[in-house]
Amino acid sequence: MIIEQFNLQFFSEEKTEEATPKKKRDARKKGQVAQSKDVGGALIMIIVILTIQITSGWFTNQFITIYHITSDQITNADALYNPVNLNNLFGEILLRSILIITPILAAALVTGVLSSYMQIGVMFSLEAIKPKLNKLSPISGFKRMFSMKSLVELAKAVAKGTILVYLVYDYLIDRIDTIIGCYRLDIMEFIVLMWDFIVAITLRSAIFLLIVAFADLAFKRWQHNKDLKMSKKEIKDEYKQSEGDPMLKGKIREKQRAMAMSRMMQDVPDADVVITNPTHYAVAVSYNLNEGGSPRVVAKGQNLIAQNIKRIATENDVVIVENKPLARALFSGAEVGDFIPIDLYQAVAEVLAYVYSLKDKK
Repeated sequence: MIIEQFNLQFFSEEKTEEATPKKKRDARKKGQVAQSKDVGGALIMIIVILTIQITSGWFTNQFITIYHITSDQITNADALYNPVNLNNLFGEILLRSILIITPILAAALVTGVLSSYMQIGVMFSLEAIKPKLNKLSPISGFKRMFSMKSLVELAKAVAKGTILVYLVYDYLIDRIDTIIGCYRLDIMEFIVLMWDFIVAITLRSAIFLLIVAFADLAFKRWQHNKDLKMSKKEIKDEYKQSEGDPMLKGKIREKQRAMAMSRMMQDVPDADVVITNPTHYAVAVSYNLNEGGSPRVVAKGQNLIAQNIKRIATENDVVIVENKPLARALFSGAEVGDFIPIDLYQAVAEVLAYVYSLKDKK
């Protein structure tokens, strides 16, 4: 018996169930989402290189303009030592530099935002930047540095770095003759060659990193879902917190029914008539002209409740009339406190007329 209880408790604590929507929402509010920063980094590398490549003519014109402005100032000694001319020179160079770097920064910013949106959607959480005392502890920091997660990330970084070095080496070794012959090129040809090398190497590296990043994202999503898994007991506890304890709710409903029953029984002495089945159903009807000129059901019940209604009616001299079809129709067609249905007006009016005739005789 003890072993069975232990097994039940063990399996109830085992996290085998998928996380509930509430648990996922709570984790998201805390900033706990599956996201790979490598995806954004690789995409930014590709987009920036492509942006520069597509607008290379415009970039070249900006650099040429800066070159001419600077060379003109340097060759003119009088203008070079003029403070006003120097300020104009620096201002022009700064403006051209901003024009060159702005498209690159804009492309990188848009790409970073879109890559984050594609992974986690719109999310704003301050939980990650809240100060936590355990982060200031040297012992906690030491544990984080040498934790299994940190060692895995270090191994991944070393592996990626090694492969990237190999990709660069493989690209350059195939073009070793071209590199050796660079001394025969003029400055512009050399710059163009170097730029082609940079673009090719960057794109190859970025594509490799993008493949690794998507694999890492898939793994992190799997790991995130695994970490969020819940035990059967956790799901039950969450349900109790959100919906309320079922036993407590049952007791509240039972108490409410008892209170409603008590109020209903208190209205039976004020009824004009109790219409019965005679044993299974009892419906107490009251007629008050000031309430709209229609009779109202003040109490109803079946079996034991019906017997209690008849007992209270007898104790308070309320007339009891046996009418099986009418008792069934009133019981199923009207709730306590409702006016009787229109199709039963005639039948109830005849019963009330009979009751009033008995009272007149008395």
